[in-house]
Amino acid sequence: MPPDGGVAPDTGEDGGAKADASASSLPPEEIERLTNDIVAALKTVYDPEIPADIYELGLIYKVEVDDDRNVDINMTLTAPGCPVAGEMPVWVENAVNAVPGVAGTKVNIVFDPPWDQSRMSDEARLAVGMF
Repeated sequence: MPPDGGVAPDTGEDGGAKADASASSLPPEEIERLTNDIVAALKTVYDPEIPADIYELGLIYKVEVDDDRNVDINMTLTAPGCPVAGEMPVWVENAVNAVPGVAGTKVNIVFDPPWDQSRMSDEARLAVGMF
């Protein structure tokens, strides 16, 4: 568990955060569908300076869906001074809100833990020429 007491992201082998469905009263198959659709939506948002999406870059730390289908996302940026720091959360919110069944989305920018290249998936590493 992170030092702030929040939920640690469940990261798959691709490095992206998975939705936390542990306390939901929504049916598991609905959580799975929403999770897959939310991840697909997150993969449509790109950091304009890096040719990889924010999910594969490992910028998504937490995705939670509550019983009312509201989505809470913790994400970070590649650097605190990122030129799109004010815009990227809106891009993420808009992308996730377009997912059928999502009631609303709240995006929180966090810097703990700091992002580094080890959070990138193999797909993102290939896209930026790290292989």
